[in-house]
Amino acid sequence: MAAKIRLAALAFAMAGALVTAAPAQAQVSDWSSVVQAAKKEGSVVVYSMALGAPYYNEVVRAFERKYGIKVESLDLRASELVERIRTEQAAGRFIGDVELISSTMIEEQVVADKYVQKFPAVPNAANLRQPFATTDFAVPAYIQAFGILVNTQLVKPEEQPKSWSDLLDPKWKGKILSDDMRPLGSGSTMFAVLHKEMPAGFHEKLARQQLVFSRDMRNDARRVARGEYAFYIPQVFAFASDLKGLPVKVVAPVEGAPYALLEFALLRNAPHPNTARLLVNHFLEAESQLVYANAWNAPVIGGIVERANADARPFAESKLMGAATLAERPGMMELARKIYK
Repeated sequence: MAAKIRLAALAFAMAGALVTAAPAQAQVSDWSSVVQAAKKEGSVVVYSMALGAPYYNEVVRAFERKYGIKVESLDLRASELVERIRTEQAAGRFIGDVELISSTMIEEQVVADKYVQKFPAVPNAANLRQPFATTDFAVPAYIQAFGILVNTQLVKPEEQPKSWSDLLDPKWKGKILSDDMRPLGSGSTMFAVLHKEMPAGFHEKLARQQLVFSRDMRNDARRVARGEYAFYIPQVFAFASDLKGLPVKVVAPVEGAPYALLEFALLRNAPHPNTARLLVNHFLEAESQLVYANAWNAPVIGGIVERANADARPFAESKLMGAATLAERPGMMELARKIYK
Protein backbone atom coordinates (compact mmCIF):
# COMPACT_ATOMS: atom_id res chain seq x y z
CA MET A 1 0.00 0.00 0.00
CA ALA A 2 2.79 2.41 0.92
CA ALA A 3 4.27 2.14 -2.55
CA LYS A 4 1.04 3.45 -4.02
CA ILE A 5 0.51 6.34 -1.64
CA ARG A 6 3.13 8.72 -2.93
CA LEU A 7 2.33 9.69 -6.49
CA ALA A 8 5.03 8.64 -8.89
CA ALA A 9 4.60 11.88 -10.73
CA LEU A 10 5.77 13.83 -7.71
CA ALA A 11 9.33 13.35 -8.88
CA PHE A 12 8.49 16.22 -11.26
CA ALA A 13 10.91 14.60 -13.73
CA MET A 14 13.41 17.25 -12.69
CA ALA A 15 16.77 16.58 -11.12
CA GLY A 16 16.93 17.57 -7.51
CA ALA A 17 13.23 18.31 -7.16
CA LEU A 18 12.66 15.88 -4.30
CA VAL A 19 13.96 16.86 -0.90
CA THR A 20 13.61 14.52 2.06
CA ALA A 21 12.19 15.81 5.28
CA ALA A 22 15.35 15.36 7.35
CA PRO A 23 17.78 17.47 5.24
CA ALA A 24 15.11 20.12 4.92
CA GLN A 25 15.06 20.59 8.67
CA ALA A 26 18.71 21.60 8.67
CA GLN A 27 17.60 24.72 6.84
CA VAL A 28 15.33 25.80 9.72
CA SER A 29 17.93 27.84 11.57
CA ASP A 30 15.87 30.30 13.58
CA TRP A 31 12.18 29.42 13.72
CA SER A 32 11.44 32.05 16.36
CA SER A 33 12.34 34.77 13.86
CA VAL A 34 9.85 33.28 11.38
CA VAL A 35 7.13 33.37 14.07
CA GLN A 36 7.89 36.99 14.88
CA ALA A 37 7.92 38.00 11.23
CA ALA A 38 4.59 36.23 10.72
CA LYS A 39 3.02 38.12 13.61
CA LYS A 40 4.19 41.38 12.05
CA GLU A 41 2.60 40.39 8.73
CA GLY A 42 -0.59 39.80 10.70
CA SER A 43 -2.63 37.81 8.20
CA VAL A 44 -2.48 35.12 5.54
CA VAL A 45 -4.62 34.31 2.50
CA VAL A 46 -5.23 30.64 1.69
CA TYR A 47 -6.75 29.29 -1.52
CA SER A 48 -7.98 25.80 -0.79
CA MET A 49 -10.11 22.88 -1.97
CA ALA A 50 -11.58 22.45 1.53
CA LEU A 51 -15.06 23.47 0.30
CA GLY A 52 -16.19 24.49 3.77
CA ALA A 53 -14.93 21.35 5.50
CA PRO A 54 -15.37 21.70 9.29
CA TYR A 55 -12.04 19.97 10.03
CA TYR A 56 -10.19 22.52 7.91
CA ASN A 57 -11.97 25.36 9.67
CA GLU A 58 -11.18 23.84 13.08
CA VAL A 59 -7.46 23.75 12.37
CA VAL A 60 -7.53 27.30 10.98
CA ARG A 61 -9.37 28.63 14.04
CA ALA A 62 -6.84 26.92 16.32
CA PHE A 63 -4.05 28.68 14.40
CA GLU A 64 -5.75 32.06 14.82
CA ARG A 65 -6.17 31.51 18.57
CA LYS A 66 -2.59 30.37 19.01
CA TYR A 67 -0.86 33.14 17.09
CA GLY A 68 -3.42 35.96 16.92
CA ILE A 69 -3.09 35.98 13.12
CA LYS A 70 -6.10 36.27 10.83
CA VAL A 71 -6.59 33.63 8.16
CA GLU A 72 -8.58 34.58 5.07
CA SER A 73 -9.62 31.48 3.18
CA LEU A 74 -11.19 31.09 -0.24
CA ASP A 75 -12.64 27.65 -0.99
CA LEU A 76 -12.96 26.60 -4.63
CA ARG A 77 -12.95 23.48 -6.74
CA ALA A 78 -9.53 22.64 -8.23
CA SER A 79 -10.17 24.05 -11.70
CA GLU A 80 -11.71 27.23 -10.28
CA LEU A 81 -8.88 27.67 -7.80
CA VAL A 82 -6.18 27.39 -10.47
CA GLU A 83 -8.04 29.82 -12.73
CA ARG A 84 -8.33 32.32 -9.86
CA ILE A 85 -4.58 32.17 -9.27
CA ARG A 86 -3.81 32.42 -13.00
CA THR A 87 -6.02 35.48 -13.41
CA GLU A 88 -4.56 37.30 -10.40
CA GLN A 89 -0.95 36.60 -11.25
CA ALA A 90 -1.39 37.46 -14.91
CA ALA A 91 -2.74 40.82 -13.79
CA GLY A 92 0.11 41.32 -11.33
CA ARG A 93 -2.34 41.21 -8.39
CA PHE A 94 -0.62 39.05 -5.79
CA ILE A 95 -3.33 38.41 -3.21
CA GLY A 96 -3.04 34.76 -2.23
CA ASP A 97 -0.18 33.45 -0.10
CA VAL A 98 -0.55 29.69 -0.10
CA GLU A 99 -2.67 27.10 -1.87
CA LEU A 100 -3.95 23.79 -0.52
CA ILE A 101 -4.58 21.63 -3.56
CA SER A 102 -3.88 18.21 -5.07
CA SER A 103 -0.27 17.26 -5.66
CA THR A 104 -0.84 16.84 -9.41
CA MET A 105 -2.03 20.44 -9.70
CA ILE A 106 1.10 21.66 -7.93
CA GLU A 107 3.23 19.48 -10.18
CA GLU A 108 1.58 21.04 -13.22
CA GLN A 109 2.38 24.51 -11.93
CA VAL A 110 6.00 23.56 -11.27
CA VAL A 111 6.51 21.95 -14.67
CA ALA A 112 5.03 25.04 -16.34
CA ASP A 113 7.14 27.29 -14.08
CA LYS A 114 4.04 29.21 -13.07
CA TYR A 115 2.37 30.53 -9.95
CA VAL A 116 4.44 28.84 -7.21
CA GLN A 117 7.84 29.40 -5.64
CA LYS A 118 10.14 27.21 -3.59
CA PHE A 119 8.77 26.47 -0.14
CA PRO A 120 11.21 27.11 2.73
CA ALA A 121 11.56 24.31 5.28
CA VAL A 122 9.16 23.95 8.22
CA PRO A 123 10.15 22.14 11.45
CA ASN A 124 7.19 19.78 11.66
CA ALA A 125 8.04 18.24 8.29
CA ALA A 126 10.50 16.15 10.30
CA ASN A 127 7.46 14.18 11.53
CA LEU A 128 6.23 13.13 8.09
CA ARG A 129 5.75 9.37 7.85
CA GLN A 130 7.04 7.26 5.00
CA PRO A 131 6.61 7.53 2.10
CA PHE A 132 5.62 11.19 2.47
CA ALA A 133 8.27 13.88 2.03
CA THR A 134 8.50 17.55 1.23
CA THR A 135 9.67 18.66 -2.18
CA ASP A 136 11.25 21.93 -3.21
CA PHE A 137 7.76 23.25 -3.90
CA ALA A 138 5.25 21.34 -1.79
CA VAL A 139 4.50 20.13 1.73
CA PRO A 140 2.08 17.18 2.22
CA ALA A 141 -1.06 18.01 4.19
CA TYR A 142 -3.36 14.95 4.17
CA ILE A 143 -4.86 12.17 2.06
CA GLN A 144 -8.43 12.55 0.80
CA ALA A 145 -9.90 9.13 -0.07
CA PHE A 146 -13.18 8.28 -1.83
CA GLY A 147 -15.78 5.55 -1.58
CA ILE A 148 -19.50 4.98 -2.18
CA LEU A 149 -22.37 6.71 -0.41
CA VAL A 150 -25.44 4.50 0.05
CA ASN A 151 -29.00 5.45 0.93
CA THR A 152 -29.88 2.84 3.55
CA GLN A 153 -33.63 3.21 3.00
CA LEU A 154 -33.41 2.51 -0.73
CA VAL A 155 -30.73 -0.17 -0.52
CA LYS A 156 -31.31 -3.18 1.71
CA PRO A 157 -28.42 -4.29 3.95
CA GLU A 158 -27.83 -7.42 1.87
CA GLU A 159 -27.76 -5.32 -1.31
CA GLN A 160 -25.25 -2.72 -0.10
CA PRO A 161 -22.17 -2.74 -2.30
CA LYS A 162 -18.94 -4.27 -1.10
CA SER A 163 -17.13 -3.81 -4.41
CA TRP A 164 -17.08 -1.12 -7.07
CA SER A 165 -18.40 -3.83 -9.41
CA ASP A 166 -21.61 -4.09 -7.39
CA LEU A 167 -22.65 -0.77 -8.93
CA LEU A 168 -22.97 -2.58 -12.26
CA ASP A 169 -26.05 -4.54 -11.17
CA PRO A 170 -28.87 -3.64 -13.63
CA LYS A 171 -31.22 -2.93 -10.72
CA TRP A 172 -29.27 0.30 -10.05
CA LYS A 173 -29.68 1.70 -13.55
CA GLY A 174 -30.60 5.39 -13.33
CA LYS A 175 -30.10 5.40 -9.55
CA ILE A 176 -26.48 6.49 -9.31
CA LEU A 177 -25.51 10.14 -8.87
CA SER A 178 -21.87 10.94 -9.64
CA ASP A 179 -19.42 13.78 -9.64
CA ASP A 180 -18.76 14.56 -13.29
CA MET A 181 -15.82 12.43 -14.46
CA ARG A 182 -14.98 14.52 -17.52
CA PRO A 183 -13.56 17.77 -16.05
CA LEU A 184 -10.92 18.05 -13.33
CA GLY A 185 -12.02 17.04 -9.86
CA SER A 186 -12.80 14.06 -7.68
CA GLY A 187 -14.80 12.46 -10.47
CA SER A 188 -11.85 12.51 -12.87
CA THR A 189 -9.59 11.06 -10.17
CA MET A 190 -12.05 8.24 -9.60
CA PHE A 191 -12.33 7.63 -13.34
CA ALA A 192 -8.56 7.32 -13.81
CA VAL A 193 -8.01 5.03 -10.84
CA LEU A 194 -10.93 2.70 -11.61
CA HIS A 195 -9.86 2.56 -15.26
CA LYS A 196 -6.41 1.38 -14.17
CA GLU A 197 -7.37 -0.91 -11.31
CA MET A 198 -10.72 -2.45 -12.23
CA PRO A 199 -11.22 -5.14 -14.93
CA ALA A 200 -11.26 -4.01 -18.56
CA GLY A 201 -14.59 -2.58 -19.65
CA PHE A 202 -15.62 -1.44 -16.18
CA HIS A 203 -16.41 2.13 -17.21
CA GLU A 204 -18.28 1.08 -20.35
CA LYS A 205 -20.52 -1.08 -18.17
CA LEU A 206 -20.91 1.68 -15.58
CA ALA A 207 -21.87 4.17 -18.30
CA ARG A 208 -24.74 1.87 -19.28
CA GLN A 209 -26.13 2.44 -15.79
CA GLN A 210 -27.11 5.95 -16.94
CA LEU A 211 -25.27 7.87 -14.26
CA VAL A 212 -26.47 11.38 -13.48
CA PHE A 213 -23.56 13.83 -13.32
CA SER A 214 -23.39 16.87 -11.08
CA ARG A 215 -20.69 19.20 -9.72
CA ASP A 216 -22.03 20.09 -6.29
CA MET A 217 -20.45 17.44 -4.08
CA ARG A 218 -21.88 18.47 -0.73
CA ASN A 219 -25.41 18.95 -2.03
CA ASP A 220 -25.22 15.80 -4.15
CA ALA A 221 -24.60 13.70 -1.05
CA ARG A 222 -27.68 15.25 0.53
CA ARG A 223 -29.70 14.39 -2.55
CA VAL A 224 -28.84 10.76 -1.90
CA ALA A 225 -29.75 11.21 1.76
CA ARG A 226 -33.14 12.58 0.66
CA GLY A 227 -33.75 9.50 -1.45
CA GLU A 228 -33.39 10.99 -4.93
CA TYR A 229 -30.72 8.39 -5.74
CA ALA A 230 -29.53 5.14 -4.21
CA PHE A 231 -25.81 5.94 -4.50
CA TYR A 232 -23.36 8.80 -4.85
CA ILE A 233 -19.82 8.39 -6.17
CA PRO A 234 -17.15 9.23 -5.32
CA GLN A 235 -18.07 10.04 -1.74
CA VAL A 236 -15.18 11.79 0.02
CA PHE A 237 -14.91 9.91 3.31
CA ALA A 238 -14.32 13.11 5.24
CA PHE A 239 -17.38 14.86 3.83
CA ALA A 240 -19.60 12.26 5.52
CA SER A 241 -19.44 14.35 8.70
CA ASP A 242 -22.12 16.54 7.10
CA LEU A 243 -24.48 13.57 6.95
CA LYS A 244 -24.62 12.37 10.55
CA GLY A 245 -28.11 11.27 11.53
CA LEU A 246 -29.27 10.88 7.93
CA PRO A 247 -30.20 7.51 6.32
CA VAL A 248 -26.86 7.01 4.56
CA LYS A 249 -23.78 4.84 4.91
CA VAL A 250 -20.27 5.28 3.53
CA VAL A 251 -18.71 2.17 1.99
CA ALA A 252 -14.98 1.64 1.47
CA PRO A 253 -14.94 -0.94 -1.37
CA VAL A 254 -12.84 -4.08 -0.97
CA GLU A 255 -10.61 -3.12 -3.91
CA GLY A 256 -9.65 0.06 -2.09
CA ALA A 257 -10.31 3.78 -2.30
CA PRO A 258 -9.15 6.15 -5.04
CA TYR A 259 -7.50 9.12 -3.38
CA ALA A 260 -5.84 12.48 -3.81
CA LEU A 261 -2.79 13.72 -1.92
CA LEU A 262 -3.43 17.29 -0.80
CA GLU A 263 -0.40 19.53 -0.39
CA PHE A 264 0.53 23.12 0.35
CA ALA A 265 2.43 25.31 -2.09
CA LEU A 266 3.65 28.87 -1.66
CA LEU A 267 2.31 31.21 -4.33
CA ARG A 268 4.71 33.37 -6.26
CA ASN A 269 5.19 36.84 -4.76
CA ALA A 270 3.13 35.88 -1.70
CA PRO A 271 2.48 39.04 0.38
CA HIS A 272 2.75 37.12 3.68
CA PRO A 273 5.37 34.40 3.16
CA ASN A 274 6.32 33.99 6.82
CA THR A 275 2.70 33.60 7.92
CA ALA A 276 2.13 31.07 5.13
CA ARG A 277 5.11 29.09 6.38
CA LEU A 278 3.86 29.24 9.97
CA LEU A 279 0.37 28.11 8.95
CA VAL A 280 1.70 25.10 7.05
CA ASN A 281 3.82 24.10 10.03
CA HIS A 282 0.70 24.34 12.18
CA PHE A 283 -1.17 21.95 9.87
CA LEU A 284 1.55 19.38 10.55
CA GLU A 285 1.14 19.62 14.32
CA ALA A 286 0.01 16.33 15.86
CA GLU A 287 -3.25 17.83 17.11
CA SER A 288 -4.05 19.30 13.70
CA GLN A 289 -3.43 15.97 12.00
CA LEU A 290 -5.60 14.26 14.60
CA VAL A 291 -8.46 16.60 13.70
CA TYR A 292 -8.10 15.43 10.11
CA ALA A 293 -7.87 11.75 11.07
CA ASN A 294 -10.99 12.02 13.23
CA ALA A 295 -12.74 13.46 10.18
CA TRP A 296 -11.91 10.25 8.24
CA ASN A 297 -8.89 11.61 6.37
CA ALA A 298 -5.54 9.81 6.30
CA PRO A 299 -2.86 11.82 8.15
CA VAL A 300 0.62 12.33 6.77
CA ILE A 301 2.59 12.28 10.03
CA GLY A 302 3.26 9.26 12.18
CA GLY A 303 1.52 8.19 15.37
CA ILE A 304 -1.86 9.74 14.51
CA VAL A 305 -4.05 6.94 13.11
CA GLU A 306 -3.62 5.02 16.36
CA ARG A 307 -5.15 7.96 18.26
CA ALA A 308 -8.16 8.40 15.97
CA ASN A 309 -11.62 7.70 17.37
CA ALA A 310 -13.30 4.36 16.74
CA ASP A 311 -15.64 5.63 14.01
CA ALA A 312 -12.89 7.39 12.11
CA ARG A 313 -10.04 4.92 12.32
CA PRO A 314 -11.30 2.42 9.68
CA PHE A 315 -11.40 5.26 7.15
CA ALA A 316 -8.24 7.05 8.30
CA GLU A 317 -6.33 3.81 7.74
CA SER A 318 -8.39 2.47 4.82
CA LYS A 319 -6.81 0.60 1.93
CA LEU A 320 -5.76 3.01 -0.79
CA MET A 321 -6.45 1.91 -4.34
CA GLY A 322 -4.41 4.47 -6.22
CA ALA A 323 -4.24 8.07 -7.40
CA ALA A 324 -4.34 9.86 -10.72
CA THR A 325 -1.14 11.22 -12.23
CA LEU A 326 -0.44 14.35 -14.22
CA ALA A 327 1.04 12.46 -17.17
CA GLU A 328 -2.09 10.40 -17.74
CA ARG A 329 -4.60 13.19 -17.14
CA PRO A 330 -5.17 14.38 -20.74
CA GLY A 331 -5.72 10.84 -21.99
CA MET A 332 -8.00 9.96 -19.10
CA MET A 333 -10.13 13.08 -19.56
CA GLU A 334 -10.48 12.39 -23.28
CA LEU A 335 -11.45 8.79 -22.61
CA ALA A 336 -14.00 9.84 -19.99
CA ARG A 337 -15.64 12.19 -22.49
CA LYS A 338 -15.90 9.35 -25.02
CA ILE A 339 -17.38 6.85 -22.58
CA TYR A 340 -19.66 9.20 -20.64
CA LYS A 341 -21.27 11.20 -23.45
